[in-house]
Amino acid sequence: MSTTIDVSLISNISAALGEGPVWNTTTAQLYWLDILQHNLHIHNPEHPHNDEVIAIPTYISSVIPRRSGGIVLTLQDGFYSYDLTTKELTLLAEVEASLTDNRFNDGKCDPRGRYLAGTMSLSNQLSKGSLYSMDLEYNVTTLLTDVSISNGLAWSSEGNTLYFIDTPTRNVVAFDYDLETGHINNQRAVVQIPEHLGFPDGMTIDAEGMIWVAHWGGWCVSRWNPLNGQLLQTVPVPASQVTSCTFGGTELDTLYITTARVGLSEEELMKQPNAGGLFSIKLGIKGTPSTAFAG
Repeated sequence: MSTTIDVSLISNISAALGEGPVWNTTTAQLYWLDILQHNLHIHNPEHPHNDEVIAIPTYISSVIPRRSGGIVLTLQDGFYSYDLTTKELTLLAEVEASLTDNRFNDGKCDPRGRYLAGTMSLSNQLSKGSLYSMDLEYNVTTLLTDVSISNGLAWSSEGNTLYFIDTPTRNVVAFDYDLETGHINNQRAVVQIPEHLGFPDGMTIDAEGMIWVAHWGGWCVSRWNPLNGQLLQTVPVPASQVTSCTFGGTELDTLYITTARVGLSEEELMKQPNAGGLFSIKLGIKGTPSTAFAG
């Protein structure tokens, strides 16, 4: 079903490729990104008109709070830490440095604090990316190869199921996930996105174990039951290229939604002037807290 509740525009920042929203439960702030403009945005709901924008030297594709302080990031060629006070970037693990046509894309931490993130081709070549896992000692393991656009990640409440999106497949797949080792196996498709809803992009999971998918080209976010593949709800968004979503707020009951304007014509932008903005909505559903990087 579709909800009749309208989303609210939180920030009309006109991001080229807004992505990667994550709620920092310690600071009560939302981090999100503009990958193509190399910006990290920090949104404080208590002061919504004073968002901080931090320029990063290259593509920044995911951001995660760090348990020991600061944040960790994926840039084009690897995993980095970032000191929000000194603005210092530190390389933790270099990945795919020789693959100059690739960049990292979406990333999140598993329930044990490992950092999972995947890559994609900058020139839209298929099957050129991989999914990686960086452990607490900054050792990187390849979990999956032949990925085209590595995207949404989420874990079940028990932590023993990983949900993952490779966008062009239009599928959400599940893996058995070993929390002790971080290994995956038993891949199977659990949700298939119909063509009229565009392509699945970023993803989050709520407290009931239902997954929320952002739809690139689909003008919405949607809620699915990954146990039976059933579509439960769609939430219209006034932007065609919906990129990701996450739950935040002090009660984790606000769904934040990122969007993009890259590639849209002037005519299309006239119909969706807030494309690239950050949106939010309350639906009476709570999310799960994000996991900080434990290394």
